[in-house]
Amino acid sequence: MSGIEVRNLTKRYGPVTAVDDLSFTVRPGAITAFLGPNGAGKTTTMRMMIDHVAPTSGSVTIGGRRYRDILRPTTVVGAVFDAASFHPFHSARDHLGIYAAMGGYPSGRVDELLELLGLAEAAGRRTGGFSTGMRQRLNLATALLGDPRVLLLDEPSNGLDPEGMAWLRSFLRDLADAGRTILISSHVLSEVQQVADDVVVIREGRLLAAGSLRDLSSTSQAVLVRTPDATELGQILAPAAYLVEANGPQELRVRGLDPSRIADLAAARGLRIHGLTAEHPSLEQLFLDLTGERTRP
Repeated sequence: MSGIEVRNLTKRYGPVTAVDDLSFTVRPGAITAFLGPNGAGKTTTMRMMIDHVAPTSGSVTIGGRRYRDILRPTTVVGAVFDAASFHPFHSARDHLGIYAAMGGYPSGRVDELLELLGLAEAAGRRTGGFSTGMRQRLNLATALLGDPRVLLLDEPSNGLDPEGMAWLRSFLRDLADAGRTILISSHVLSEVQQVADDVVVIREGRLLAAGSLRDLSSTSQAVLVRTPDATELGQILAPAAYLVEANGPQELRVRGLDPSRIADLAAARGLRIHGLTAEHPSLEQLFLDLTGERTRP
């Protein structure tokens, strides 16, 4: 199984540190969302994974080996970084045929991937007339020529319509269920939430959080507390909670305390609670909380 191990990875460009002592794991059989604000260092990190960018220090291994030490790397790692890397006068079949020949793959693999990626009817068309969504599909087909066990996808849903996004989710889920390791960088958090198993969040090149989406969501779970004693209860909960905020004249949103703990603290002071409701955060809420972007201008 080919997982990805990032250990103490750092990249500096002169005085600017793009990636700062970054460590995380991407496990096989799962889709991992790689998230962060613009300029967080996501693309730089992914390019260091395949030696497109040399790290200042630290390491990345894929299946226990550095990319440069893999004998036929395209049979292990497929990467999609640019949706426009095609000769505009080549057809989709020509494009894949050239890359198949370069990689030593059978010509039959080209037709197989054109069918698999929904490009069979457009196989003879020049790529210069392709939509952004079709270019994304062709880039993904190119990355899959060697049937790799690891996929690195930078903004793979760019240019896809809702039908295309649904197709991509299903396609990636099938690949992950077959044991592949998939790392996706994306800004479309609503889409990522529907497909991601794990999440890695960075900001300014530093790791903020890494783990399963379910576990990270549970740690950020909020509890809505309905109480006529909102002011008093808020003062009591504040020292013990991560966050206490008013959600109305008689309602508090509390993070960092479970409902039973809130009820116990209220009962100890004789304060009334009329309702406790667990509120599960969306991936967007989790992202904004972790990165601090909610409070930034």
